[in-house]
Amino acid sequence: MLFGDMLFGEVTSVSERLQGKTALITGATSNIGRATAVAFAAEGAAVVASGRDHARGDQVVAQITGSGGKVVFIPVALDGSAAGARQLAAQAAQALGAEIDILVNNAGIFPGTITAATDEATFDEVFAVNVKSAFFLTAEIAPKMADRGTGAVINLGSWIVRLGIPVATVYAASKGAIETLTRAWAAEHAPRGVRVNAIPPGVINDRPAEGSDFYVRGTVANTVGTPDQIANAAVYLASDEASFVHGIFLDVDGGRTTVAVNAS
Repeated sequence: MLFGDMLFGEVTSVSERLQGKTALITGATSNIGRATAVAFAAEGAAVVASGRDHARGDQVVAQITGSGGKVVFIPVALDGSAAGARQLAAQAAQALGAEIDILVNNAGIFPGTITAATDEATFDEVFAVNVKSAFFLTAEIAPKMADRGTGAVINLGSWIVRLGIPVATVYAASKGAIETLTRAWAAEHAPRGVRVNAIPPGVINDRPAEGSDFYVRGTVANTVGTPDQIANAAVYLASDEASFVHGIFLDVDGGRTTVAVNAS
């Protein structure tokens, strides 16, 4: 459905930093992706939210449109294929009635297994969803941004790329690849006006009361983070306020990877 065929109320926004922008957010039906979709719409962006779960996608649409925002949900299970990425990019542009200004590569899966317990199928699936899908979506969308001389790509990394933990090894490897790609894409696309940056979140829980003491003790903030805190960082990187920001990793992790915790 084209946005031109839909009626919206006034967007409940204070600054409208993304007014007139279009955005595609993968994995947008829960947690960080959902919060980012809501935040972008509140700032004036027309949003395509993609994800696997129809029911949760409908909930995102209801939440955003209920506040006067602009959103379309596209159900998709990203499989890492170039064809799948092309199809999603085309569907998003058709729904928006315009090319995509902001791409948020958020979709990801997290098997918490150790190395010896990770089978080949799991390894391949993690890299397909977490790396290949982002790679081919960026390959499809960023050159079109460059042709217009403007655009922003935001990749979701992870704190465990910088601070090793004894589980989730294949997930950490996939997010390490995303960090490397962020640097490479920034170098590749910045000369033509496209900004590529990453956000490595810390431990994020959309139900903070359930955060464990183990994770809380690992930060000077002394708490787990919330999806909204990551979404706020994404709004900044997507906005013109970050026009001179290229190839950075905006750690939103409560100081976990940069500040020593005083054990006393």
